[in-house]
Amino acid sequence: MDNTQHLKIPIENLKGTVEPTFFKFKSTADVEPLIGTIGQQRAVGALEFGTGVQTQGYNIYAAGPVGTGKETTVKSFIQETAGKQAPPNDWAYVYNFKDKDEPLVITLPPGKAIEFAKDMTELIEGAKNEIPRAFESEEYDQRRTQILNKFQEDRDKALTEMQKKAAEEGFAVEITTAGIVTIPLVKGKPIKRDVFAKLNEKQRKQMQDKEEKVQEKINELLRRLRQEEKDAKGEVKELDKEIALFAIGHFLEEIHAKYSQFPKISEYLQAVEKDIIAHLKDFKGKAKEAAIPGLELMTRRPSFERYQVNVLVNNSDGKGAPVIFEENPNYYNLFGKIEYQPELGAAVTNFSMIKSGAIHRANGGYLIVRAYDLLTNIFSWQALKRTLQQQEIKVENMAEQFRAIPVTTIRPEAIPLNVKIVILGSPYIYMLLWYLDEDFRKLFKVKADFNTDMERNDEQIEKYAQFISSQVQNKKLKHFAPSAVAKIVEFGSWLAADQQKLSTRFQEIGDAVSEASYWASQNGNEYVTASDVQNAVEHKVFRSNMIEEKIQDAIKRNTYFIDTTGAKVGQANGLSVMSIGDYMFGKPSRVTATVGMGRKGVINIEREVKLGGPIYNKGVMILSGYLEGKYGGERPLTLNCSLTFEQEYGGIEGDSASSTELYTILSSLANVPLRQDIAITGSVNQMGEVQPIGGVNAKIEGFFRTCKEKGLTGSQGVMIPESNIKNLMLKDEIIKAVKEGKFHIWAAKTIDEGIELLTGKQAGGKQADGTYPVGTIHHLVDKKLARLAEGIRKFTTGEAAQAA
Repeated sequence: MDNTQHLKIPIENLKGTVEPTFFKFKSTADVEPLIGTIGQQRAVGALEFGTGVQTQGYNIYAAGPVGTGKETTVKSFIQETAGKQAPPNDWAYVYNFKDKDEPLVITLPPGKAIEFAKDMTELIEGAKNEIPRAFESEEYDQRRTQILNKFQEDRDKALTEMQKKAAEEGFAVEITTAGIVTIPLVKGKPIKRDVFAKLNEKQRKQMQDKEEKVQEKINELLRRLRQEEKDAKGEVKELDKEIALFAIGHFLEEIHAKYSQFPKISEYLQAVEKDIIAHLKDFKGKAKEAAIPGLELMTRRPSFERYQVNVLVNNSDGKGAPVIFEENPNYYNLFGKIEYQPELGAAVTNFSMIKSGAIHRANGGYLIVRAYDLLTNIFSWQALKRTLQQQEIKVENMAEQFRAIPVTTIRPEAIPLNVKIVILGSPYIYMLLWYLDEDFRKLFKVKADFNTDMERNDEQIEKYAQFISSQVQNKKLKHFAPSAVAKIVEFGSWLAADQQKLSTRFQEIGDAVSEASYWASQNGNEYVTASDVQNAVEHKVFRSNMIEEKIQDAIKRNTYFIDTTGAKVGQANGLSVMSIGDYMFGKPSRVTATVGMGRKGVINIEREVKLGGPIYNKGVMILSGYLEGKYGGERPLTLNCSLTFEQEYGGIEGDSASSTELYTILSSLANVPLRQDIAITGSVNQMGEVQPIGGVNAKIEGFFRTCKEKGLTGSQGVMIPESNIKNLMLKDEIIKAVKEGKFHIWAAKTIDEGIELLTGKQAGGKQADGTYPVGTIHHLVDKKLARLAEGIRKFTTGEAAQAA
């Protein structure tokens, strides 16, 4: 009597299907396109919280695998949030008249920085036009001439008076290019040198004393004349200032009045006014051309660049707060730079060559960057942390930190920071940053975690249809019939590997939609049908499964040994999953076990040669715990059991084959053959319970293909853990084979259920006296272990040798 019929999984449980009649539309042309995102309530809630909290440090890390719609969701959510906020202020740099190496930053309401720059340009252009005209006027010439003439008259009068007084003292005064010279007179005529030499000492002394007095008066006069000249120049300068201010006064008054509510700009405009007056010669006329050809480059023309306004951030077109997504977050793209230009063989810079970065443009709004790009661009991560910690943006070239010889540069005033940073990245990068960078915890306190699946219910299925409609609309594809939408929903559950879930990896869902539309076009269908979706899925597999084909070919040609018929002792078909990046498939493997007398216990060959991973090794070690608990209650287990995956030459990881390995050990101990037409998957605990595993669909598909290639007999199938039934999303081809009785899927909760299916014998429960019923698997195993223990005892005590 077959006691294992209850292990067969009903056909309706092999796949979570969706009936096309569920949808009440003719095609997705009748479906409203999806707005927003699906199945990411946790992440969206985190985004709402992160954007709402204004406390320092509450920046956001959006974590999730590629293809979950993370980037699209974050962008759309942030843009929607930013659209409800007011545009931030503009930022600009201006010349610092007190220290040209430290440019000043000014802030203005949105759109006003460009206006201010235009006003400053008009002011300077007006000054360049009006000041020369004012200084060419007749009135200016008259007043200037009057000042200079008066000084000249006073000077001439003073010199005449000086000459008269010198003559009274017997000296003539001669004005030369070298200065004023006194000449002694005798009878009104200059005394000759030889005559002066013939004078006695007393006469010469008297004449020298008089000359000193005259010279003293001359020096006093010269001091007075210099002061008068200085005063005259001052009067001319005041006149120039008066004329210049009169010429541009209306410009200055207008711009002062317009920006009077901005104290920093008012202070700057006062400095501009003083500088214009101090450099009137630059405004009075054009620089003369160099007299010698070829020297034009060496002739410095007046520069008005210092009066310009370098608008760093212009939010005049902003509708809401800025949202900047920086695709290439290198240092300069993020934080701006100071450019240089050649001048007379040197590299020079000034405030007008300060360029903004993404963080300047995002200030007052949001900056979005990808984690990998940010971390792989040298200096960017450290600079971003420093900027967030200091809450200010500094523009400084990173090369300045590494020059062997310091060079002259500018140090722009820092800009206060008010920005929310959103980093997009994988959960793995998030964990690395959390554990390795203590600053990350302080600066990115909000984690928006994107899930890879969501609950499968009527509402979410309807949203899948809306998503397909939006894809059709955005990509200009063919519309989907209800049967095709149902197939895409089933594909979503297959991706999620769960009948009760739908995948949120919408990049892959979108790819399937696009490819199904292509095949519908190739087939000349008006709408995409279920067969077109199936065609798209199969062709995608075909493009990626070359390695799987080669493995299946090796099995078919008996190069890779897999039995799909008969029964053998200590041998079973295990199932593993191989991933080659874009494709994952199941592969059967032969697992064997041999037992003999000894004390080493279960010897895992993969572990001994270091091909087994830690999880795989743990699974094998659990087998020893099961054997100890099941059979070692009253005696020590004494055996050598060699366990291995045959024809496996690479590393092995995971514990999903531990139940298979246990079945081979029990078969070898009981000397009872295991069915080779059944492949097994499932991990096991020390209590003999079969635990769920991953990749169940791929594993079943892999063994089904092997059986199909070798020939379906009607008895073949796969045994899975009962807890994996909800994960079944099998291909229609396999379900059809099950319906026709050509293939079978069983589910086991315990090792006892599994061994009964594989051997056709009762497992046997432990009786009151601690023994197992005669003829059962556990009785045979226990009996074998007892013989091994007795054999060890005899060899240890020497009884075996005596008997010989």
